Amino acid sequence: MNFPVYVYLFGLKLHPHLVFETLAYTFGFLVYRRLQKRFGDPVPQSIRWSVIAAAAVGAVFGSKLLYWLEDPHRVLTHWHDFQVLWGGKAIVGGLMGGLVAVEWTKRKLNYNLRTGDLFALPLCAGIAVGRIGCFLSGLADDTYGSVTTLPWGVDFGDGMKRHPTQLYEILFLLLLAALLYYCMRRPHTQGDIFKMFMVGYSGWRLVIDFLKPDPRFWGMNSIQWACVLVLLYYSPDIRRWLRPAGFDQAAAAGKA
Repeated sequence: MNFPVYVYLFGLKLHPHLVFETLAYTFGFLVYRRLQKRFGDPVPQSIRWSVIAAAAVGAVFGSKLLYWLEDPHRVLTHWHDFQVLWGGKAIVGGLMGGLVAVEWTKRKLNYNLRTGDLFALPLCAGIAVGRIGCFLSGLADDTYGSVTTLPWGVDFGDGMKRHPTQLYEILFLLLLAALLYYCMRRPHTQGDIFKMFMVGYSGWRLVIDFLKPDPRFWGMNSIQWACVLVLLYYSPDIRRWLRPAGFDQAAAAGKA
């Protein structure tokens, strides 16, 4: 396989990242609409659309900021290069930026209930589809893993076999989505499904990024440090879930 693997559609030669990023947004929205019909939505529509808009804007800023922090030296020395400065983004940064923007918007609207549960599965689906494009883009995408001797290592074009961390992430997201869907069908406290997604994905990135050859800051890259912040933010919920029957007790308390 030669990377990048272009997609040919109606006579056009399309970059895989563009194709699968578009499909990711589309598929994620379709999953969201399906869940909304299946489980209903306790959030008023005016609040819901305000939250979606805030999440989108916050995600753009957050993803760019963390992307710049991944390799500040490269960004500063190539600030005049449009592709270097604006060509990448960090998913974890997007999630954090979206979370901050949503919480700020809810405070301005004086709305205190949780709004994220219906986003958890669409995020799993969208990220998984997007990672296909990352894999097919090869070395240029900078999401590949470090060199490995394992038999499933992939040569992305530089003659060295590397961990296909994009494929690892797709598999993880499918498992996480299955767990979240199972939890959605059980009694649960509103907001816990999204929190579980954030904790699960952040924990995954904290671990899997040790397999990536990214610049390190005190032993970890900037995305891993961001994941640590997310896990600390949700640490009270993690402790609650780890208590005996914590998930069910929280659901019962939420219904009281």
